[in-house]
Amino acid sequence: MTPLIQSLSALSTFAIAAACAVHVAFFLLLRVWARRDLRVIASSLADFTRDLRHRSVLDATGHLSDQIEAFLADISDVLADESRQADRQALLGRMNILDERRSYLHSLVFETAYNLGRTMIEAYPLAGVLGTILAIGAALQGGPVDETASAVSTLVARFGEAIWSTFAGLTAAILLMFINGLLEPAFTRLAENRAHVRETVARAKRELAFTPGGAA
Repeated sequence: MTPLIQSLSALSTFAIAAACAVHVAFFLLLRVWARRDLRVIASSLADFTRDLRHRSVLDATGHLSDQIEAFLADISDVLADESRQADRQALLGRMNILDERRSYLHSLVFETAYNLGRTMIEAYPLAGVLGTILAIGAALQGGPVDETASAVSTLVARFGEAIWSTFAGLTAAILLMFINGLLEPAFTRLAENRAHVRETVARAKRELAFTPGGAA
């Protein structure tokens, strides 16, 4: 049992560092995923509102979330003004371009993946503590000793591994918390955009008496 504990203790710091690298890559993947969904939603809404006489188009440097909200505001303005019959008919004619059942509006998979990535940050300090315990346990079970000085010297030899394991766990947690802090506002905004698009499309279908067959 002791060789196994010693092996686990020796590998704990490396394992934490490797897990942290994978975690960072996972967050980067989520960022790419979120950007892709934003682009698809913005593109669909641009197609959906392109026949309106008055349409908001932000500067090219503007954030995609702001563009999405501008498109949704245009749709809400048309729905709120019954005198804009031409625009209402244009929206009805373009309804098949955007449908709330589209897969990019389904947020469960993305939100589950992000929640998993965010929650697992808390595991790194615990992993560091576990590595420390393994290092101390390996020192204490290193075999019978005849003198107290020998036991102390064994503990001191293992103490470096214990400290580095704890350091790696805390450093990984701090790094990932920082990355999560940078990404969380964008992910939250994406969830809000999706919810707003669903609500607006449902309202447009209801107020324009839209049916799957295209009858008003």
